[in-house]
Amino acid sequence: MASPQATDQPLIKLYWLEQSRSQRVLWLLEELKAPYELEIFHRDKKTHFAPPELKKVHALGKSPVISVTAPGSSEPVVIAESAFIIEYLLDHFSNGSTLLPKRWKEGKENKVGGETEEWLRFRYFMHYAEGSLMGYMMIALVALSIKGAPVPFFIRPITNGVSGKIKSGFLDPNFATHFTFLEGQLKTSGGSYLCGPNLTGADILLSFPLIAGGSRAGLTKEKYPMLHAYVERLENEPGYKKAADKIIEIEGKFEATL
Repeated sequence: MASPQATDQPLIKLYWLEQSRSQRVLWLLEELKAPYELEIFHRDKKTHFAPPELKKVHALGKSPVISVTAPGSSEPVVIAESAFIIEYLLDHFSNGSTLLPKRWKEGKENKVGGETEEWLRFRYFMHYAEGSLMGYMMIALVALSIKGAPVPFFIRPITNGVSGKIKSGFLDPNFATHFTFLEGQLKTSGGSYLCGPNLTGADILLSFPLIAGGSRAGLTKEKYPMLHAYVERLENEPGYKKAADKIIEIEGKFEATL
């Protein structure tokens, strides 16, 4: 599916995979109002792996991946990894948008310590989302798959026990640490978002683990009221809804899940 595009603009193509981190890239493209094309891929119903066709786009065969073709060029730039994709799109298509915070304080350009608080938070959370939080979400997914593994009934107490130990001894305390940290960051951001008063690319990047896996990880309104409200706010962003509607239009449904 293609959105209308002027011939003098770069061609952006998003290779979108169901139940993947690619949805947040689609959200960013809607926020940027950048013309793009969308190619849909589905997971293998048995293995849940991405299809081998994605390896024709990028050697790792993962999603998200984008290609960007400059006007007059026939060779696209192919970019993988969510944070890199978001940084690249913001660098080239933000056009002064608050999605990319202003880096320098007035009169302190290019000086050590001259960065704005909003920009420092933005850069931190761009690394935090995948480097710190997402790893625990993936381990939680593995633990859940161990618990639900198709094993004989007499083995099930063992798999349940292993899964339960991973959750109680490792995941629960780490999720509590991270959610408490994020709750504190929202209290001190000076706005409704993690970096300040404006939605940024870092919020969009962080949306996937919090929306898709937060409730499973113990993110409740009672324990973390500000973080819970923040997640609800992200889900109600017009760009988020528009990206979800785009997938519903094509696929007939949309699920924000790991």
